[in-house]
This record gives sequence, C-alpha cells and structure tokens, in this order.
Amino acid sequence: MSATAAHYDVIRKPIITEKSTMASENGAVVFEVAIDAAKPQIKEAVEALFGVKVKAVNTTITKGKVKRFRGRIGKRKDVKKAYVTLEEGNTIDVSTGL
Repeated sequence: MSATAAHYDVIRKPIITEKSTMASENGAVVFEVAIDAAKPQIKEAVEALFGVKVKAVNTTITKGKVKRFRGRIGKRKDVKKAYVTLEEGNTIDVSTGL
C-alpha cells in the first residue's frame, strides 16, 4: 500500500455543513477521519494531500444514535471529525474534488 493510499484511509471526506462553513472563515477545515486516526497522522495526511501547512488539529467523536431502520432497532456508526486549522495564507477549497 502506498503512502498516498494510507493518507486517503486517514481522511475519509470533507464535512460541509453550516458550522464547518463558519469555521472555514477562520482558516479551519473540517474532515471526517478514521476513528482510530491520531492527530499527528491527520496533520501529516492533510499536509501531504493538499500541500498546505497545518497549525493545529482538534478532534471530536460523535457517538452513533440508536435509530429504527425498517422497523428494527439499529445503531449509526460513531464518527470522528477533525477540525484542521491552517497556517496564515493557506487555504483548501473543499467544494472541488480531491
């Protein structure tokens, strides 16, 4: 497995919500990441894939809700989000594809 493939395993997808758009105004980008990814791994992956300098990485884990799927009780997966703050002058346009 190549190094690029490993980076794509760490960073799953960008999260585009109202809250993440407000964070992007302050130079932060929000990604869904692997649940076992550590902050240094996330930093390395973002710098390698996008060619930017990362200032800080904050993470949060959202526990999956118990919901009904077709009448049966099921549980959504736990999701880990990474709020990646970029150095001054660096930007990532998440509206375009990788």
